[in-house]
Amino acid sequence: MSKTLLISLCILAVLAVALTAAAFYMFGLGIRRSSKEFLQNSPDLAGHMEEIAVDPSPATADNWLARQTLEQVSIQSADGLRLNGWYLEAERPSGVTALLAHGYSGQGRDMASFAQIHHELGYNVLMPDNRGHGQSEGEYIGFGWTDRLDYVNWTRYILQRSGEDARILLHGVSMGGATVLMASGERLPEQVKGIIADCSYTSVKDILSYQLKRMFKLPAFPLIPLTSLICKIKAGYFFGEASALKQVKRTEKPILFIHGEADTFVPFFMVHGLYKAAPAGKDLFMVPRAGHGLAFMTDKEGYRSRVTDFAKQCLEEKQKVLQARSEA
Repeated sequence: MSKTLLISLCILAVLAVALTAAAFYMFGLGIRRSSKEFLQNSPDLAGHMEEIAVDPSPATADNWLARQTLEQVSIQSADGLRLNGWYLEAERPSGVTALLAHGYSGQGRDMASFAQIHHELGYNVLMPDNRGHGQSEGEYIGFGWTDRLDYVNWTRYILQRSGEDARILLHGVSMGGATVLMASGERLPEQVKGIIADCSYTSVKDILSYQLKRMFKLPAFPLIPLTSLICKIKAGYFFGEASALKQVKRTEKPILFIHGEADTFVPFFMVHGLYKAAPAGKDLFMVPRAGHGLAFMTDKEGYRSRVTDFAKQCLEEKQKVLQARSEA
């Protein structure tokens, strides 16, 4: 073996080891359960924490939620994890339940603002902690993909609790938006009447490739394919297969897409691809000047109005059937 060839092989070996180490680091940073302090360095979330800082007044959603009587509930995932959730009954008996999905590194109770919207509409509310989050078990974050099947199971929990005449709405924000869209392509119960997806990404591969460049100034190749392989081995999914875009093409459920036009964390353009991919029965609410996850805070009345109208339209057909039964 020539000296030149030996040196070349050594360089390749060092590069391979370095890339593998970097991929394991990225997997641990983004997928393994841990505090996600690196998000504080994101240029796309620079003003996010200031905008959503807790208002000390009693009118805030967090304080509203603290005054409610929440029931802690749980289910078991198909792979044996105990998944935690928080259930809030409507003030009056209701056959409608809003199933909410939180964002990356969050927990179910973070959905307080959206819980309040649905509760004031007279609905029950269920706020699960996704696997790898809050009080749910799980070592790895599913980015919505492994969670999609968990949410199918949560809909079954609602049916067991409320009966076969129950009606269900799914509503997710950010990773939660991707979660409900990914669930939309599965065999959801017919009682799921509509889906609201706020600032969802198109796929895990797309959003991680985008963020790798935005936050770390690195190209997608070769780190994304290598990290994806590690994720498949460790967490059970490839980044490319975890696609909300592919799932919405398969759905028969109506979808309301929501996105802030100033969102650069999950870039605004992604919502157009998702909207285009969805079959009939879809709507799009774009909020000017709204950053990531801030569509509601930017335009509370507009957001509440669009969600209310969409929910009523989705539930109207079932309501007509129930009314016909009662009049028979």
